[in-house]
Amino acid sequence: MNAGTNSGSILARIVAARREAIAHRQRVLPLAVLKMTAQKRVGPVRDFVGALARGGSLNVIAELKKASPSRGTLREYYQPAALASALEGAGAAALSVLTEEAFFQGSLAHLKEARKVTKIPTLRKDFIIDPWQVWESRAVEADSFLLIVAILDDPLLRELLTLGRELGMEALVEVHSREELARAVNAGARIIGVNNRDLRTFDVRLETSLELIKAIPDGCIAVSESGICSHDDLERLRRAGFRAFLIGEHLMSQRDPAQGLCGLLNAPERRVVPEAG
Repeated sequence: MNAGTNSGSILARIVAARREAIAHRQRVLPLAVLKMTAQKRVGPVRDFVGALARGGSLNVIAELKKASPSRGTLREYYQPAALASALEGAGAAALSVLTEEAFFQGSLAHLKEARKVTKIPTLRKDFIIDPWQVWESRAVEADSFLLIVAILDDPLLRELLTLGRELGMEALVEVHSREELARAVNAGARIIGVNNRDLRTFDVRLETSLELIKAIPDGCIAVSESGICSHDDLERLRRAGFRAFLIGEHLMSQRDPAQGLCGLLNAPERRVVPEAG
């Protein structure tokens, strides 16, 4: 049994729903056809690793997310293309786009819309538990994808990492504890994200990143995720050793996410995304 799926947690319910959705999609789109799409109809992969490894920069992965299980709808006026373009202009190093439908109101179409109007790399943020989804990620031109250690056993984690690399994508491997971090390192993860949000309870503690950073090998890119709300948070995490930062709800809850990102980066404010009238 995969870790994390034998409880009554929110995470377990999301994974169960994801399994049903994947089974349906596999019936509609056989793997052989999906592979043809991924191999023949998409452009080159953008350099996600390079975007996160820029020296001297606060490398923010700006996340596009319409809703969450803990807070409900974050943005009624949600236009991925406009948001993506604005966040790129505000200084985002990369984008993360939620594609899970039932709990986050996401869509693969959102990722395609965001990537089409930008030049920075785009991460597919989802609950990936099957190699079919990795092929699907490349078929929609994602440049990276999320792997959550809590919902994967070790052989599957390695398999998904390897397949991603074969397709030119380096996955962001997400951990929540020291034990999960050790598993990620043993599986060969090169980008390790510490999620400050406990996906079983959805409680957020920025200290989770600070407690785990020393155990992340120097050869890995360390990413802090969730709960980052200020420029001081970013600087504190950078001093601790993090090279990139994934920020979603804080930006999506702003009237103007691009202006919010400028504030986090301590950059000049600019108005980029008009609200619906």
